[in-house]
Amino acid sequence: MTEIPPPQPSGTPPQWTPPAPAGPTQPPAGPFAPPPAQTSVMPAVPAAPGSPIKKRAAGRTGLVAAVLAGALVAGGAAGVGGAAVYGALNGDGIGGGANTPATSQVVDAKAPEGSIEKVSAKVLPSVVKIEVTSQQGSGSGSGVVISSDGTILTNNHVVELAANGGTVTVDFNDGTSASAEVLGTDPLTDTAVIKASGVSGLTPITIGKSSNLTVGQSVVAIGSPFGLDSTVTTGIVSALGRPVNVGVDQSGAATVYPAVQTDAAINPGNSGGALVDLNGNLVGINASIRSSTGANGEDAGSIGIGFAIPIDEIRPIVEQLEKGEQATHAQFGISVSDAPQAQNGQTSVTGAQVQEVGEGSTAQKAGLEKGDIITKVDDHVITGSDSLVATVRSYRPDDEVEVSWSRNGEEQTAKVTLDSDAS
Repeated sequence: MTEIPPPQPSGTPPQWTPPAPAGPTQPPAGPFAPPPAQTSVMPAVPAAPGSPIKKRAAGRTGLVAAVLAGALVAGGAAGVGGAAVYGALNGDGIGGGANTPATSQVVDAKAPEGSIEKVSAKVLPSVVKIEVTSQQGSGSGSGVVISSDGTILTNNHVVELAANGGTVTVDFNDGTSASAEVLGTDPLTDTAVIKASGVSGLTPITIGKSSNLTVGQSVVAIGSPFGLDSTVTTGIVSALGRPVNVGVDQSGAATVYPAVQTDAAINPGNSGGALVDLNGNLVGINASIRSSTGANGEDAGSIGIGFAIPIDEIRPIVEQLEKGEQATHAQFGISVSDAPQAQNGQTSVTGAQVQEVGEGSTAQKAGLEKGDIITKVDDHVITGSDSLVATVRSYRPDDEVEVSWSRNGEEQTAKVTLDSDAS
């Protein structure tokens, strides 16, 4: 039997160095080398080796962006125990080939409810392959149909290359293709909405609730890893609310979200695809993986640690992007770093340490000061700066939350109404 070599990933998923164990925020390091032309759907992004904190934008006055609006310079690592290394999922770079939806022809539509076969039969018609080409490169990812006339949800980093005159093509499960335009993007949540042209009668996915997920629950991931469209993998929910920091854009805005962690195989090209429960309901958008590779990310692939953006968090964002509106986020009006670790046998407090407080912000009204260490938001224990950002990203502007912090060893608590970053 002749062996067919597997297609190779075109891009190098960005890698991040673990953060410094404590101390003040460090300045951003230089950007990673950009991916080679005609290979990747996601350019490399700058990263900083220390804990994330907001930069001041040139030409603007005051504290530009509160930690909880997400406008932070990302640290060198994601917030998983301060040690994880994440790679945002690049496309496979296998563009222009025929779409061969063999999977959809053999699934068992009569399979029992709750089986993987039944889930596959229900969800596969709602998941697409997205191919992007621009002068900077090309590649592919995945997307999820959310309206019968061609509205599709995906990751921002999947279509990012099309921002400056690139082209987007959608390959559907039935073997047809259509061009698409980008309706809107939100880098802070790595979310994008596109619209396929001249299509109708599509099968929208059923939207579920990520808040109903439990650890250990079975889930199914569907997408186009390495360009292999209509690929189904399965696993469980490994963790919930995992703070994942996958990078920072040129304006200093970090992409941090409280991820659904799963051991379902997720690989480059799965980005933007569906994570569903055993009822076939969408509970997350697959977005990033932890990689065991070295700094160059060669041969990056699934090691059983993948991350999806919870659908509850981004559903309001998607509704805004569909309407052509700018996405808005909750914010607190502060910049933070990880709380310093104990030295010389002293007891330390785990949390996010306030570095700056914005004038007139929610944080100032609550009485927070520089040096305070935020330890909880409602029932969410805060373990560091990424944890705080991810937690508040799960709320919306004007939501009321209870915030707890430590000042000189004394605990304080206040109820606050979150601000909005709407300009």
